[in-house]
Amino acid sequence: MRLHPFRALRPIADLAPRVAAPAYDVVSREEAARLAAGNPLSFLHVSRSEIDLPVDVDPHDGRVYAKARENLDRLVAGGVLLREPSASLYLYRQVMQGRAQVGVVGCVHVEDYGQDIIRKHERTRPDKEDDRTRHVLALDANAEPVLLAYRGRSDLAGMGEAGMQGPPLYDFVALGGVRHTVWRLADPEAWVEAFGGVARAYVADGHHRSASAWRAGRERRAANPHHRGDEEYNWFLAVLFPAEQLRILPYNRVVRDLAEQTAGDVLERLGRLGRLSPTNEPTPPRPGTFGIYLAGRWHLLEIAEATIDRKDPIGALDVSLVHDRILGPVLGIGDPRTDHRVDFVGGIRGAKELEQRVDSGEMALAVSMYPTTVDQLLAVADAGAIMPPKSTWFEPKLLSGLFVHTLD
Repeated sequence: MRLHPFRALRPIADLAPRVAAPAYDVVSREEAARLAAGNPLSFLHVSRSEIDLPVDVDPHDGRVYAKARENLDRLVAGGVLLREPSASLYLYRQVMQGRAQVGVVGCVHVEDYGQDIIRKHERTRPDKEDDRTRHVLALDANAEPVLLAYRGRSDLAGMGEAGMQGPPLYDFVALGGVRHTVWRLADPEAWVEAFGGVARAYVADGHHRSASAWRAGRERRAANPHHRGDEEYNWFLAVLFPAEQLRILPYNRVVRDLAEQTAGDVLERLGRLGRLSPTNEPTPPRPGTFGIYLAGRWHLLEIAEATIDRKDPIGALDVSLVHDRILGPVLGIGDPRTDHRVDFVGGIRGAKELEQRVDSGEMALAVSMYPTTVDQLLAVADAGAIMPPKSTWFEPKLLSGLFVHTLD
C-alpha cells in the first residue's frame, strides 16, 4: 500500500496538550462544549465548531463549516499551529493502563481506499458522510486521522523501536490518563518503501472520516481540469497500527423496555437459549456468553455452543448472537441502527454505567458483551462482509489536533 509523507500543520510543543482533543464522534455537542470551555486552543473548536454558535443552530448548517474554517485559520494565524518545513512521517505512541500501541502517522491514498486495499467492515450513514465531506472541503484539510490496522511485520517493528530512541516532539498525559508521545521520523522514505510491501490495511476506527476523505478527493479531482495525480487531495490522514497491538473493548447494549413482559417472563425465555445462572461477575468470561442485568441482578447466559456456527464470520460474532438470539426474538428489537428501544454503551464506561442506566429506570435491561477480537474484524473485512452495528470500541482513541493534513 502507499504511504505518503506530508507537511503537517501541528501545534507548538508547549501548547499541544491544550490543543489536543477527543475526536468529533467521541463526544456529544454538550460534552464538547464543556471540554472546550475556557480553552480557545482546543481543537474541538475546529472539529465540533457548532459549540461556538447558538444552540439552536443545526450541526449541519453552513455556518458550522464556515466557523470550523475560521477557527482553524485562527489557530494558524496565532502561531498555535505551525507548518512543518518538509514532508514528514511520525510515530505516535499511546500508553493506557501500562499497555502501549505505536502507529505511523502519514497519509494514505484515496484510491487505495476506493480499490479496497484499505478494507472496511462497517456500513456508513449517508448523513454522517455528508457532514464530514463538507467539513473536509470547507477546511481544505483532513482535520482528524483515521485509525488503520495492518498485519504486523518484524522489519517495521524494528524500525519503530529505532524511531523512538530520540527526543519526542510531544509527550503528555491527556484525559483518561492516556500518555501520548510523538516522534518525527528521520528517514520517511525508508518507511514509504517498507509499507510498499504491506498488502492491505483495515479501517479500525473512522469509517465515516475515511469515506468522506475519499469523497472529498474525488470532488476536488473532478473540479480540477489540470488534475495530475500528485496533488495533496489524493491523500488522507491516517495512523497505521500493527493489528496485534490494538485493543477492542466490548460495545454493550441497553434496552428501554421488556416488550410488555415481566422480568420473570424474560428470564424464562433466556433460559431456553442455554445455561442461565445468577452471578456477581458482570463481565462474560468467553465468546458466546453474556451478562444480563435485570431487576437489580446479574445473570450469566451461556449460549449452547453446539448451536453456534463458528465457520460463519458474521453469524458467530457475539454482536450477531446478541441480536439474533436475545434482542430480536426475546425483546422484539428490530433494526438496531434505527430501533430507538436499544442503545449502546462503550466498554470504557464499565458495568457500573449499565447498572446505573437500568437502576435509574431509564432502561429495563442491560447486556454485558464479550469483545469482538481484532482477528474477527480482519476476517470479516477480508470476506468483504459488514459487521453488525456497534461491534467494536477501540481504546485508547486517537487525539485530534496533533496533525492536520491540508489538501493544497
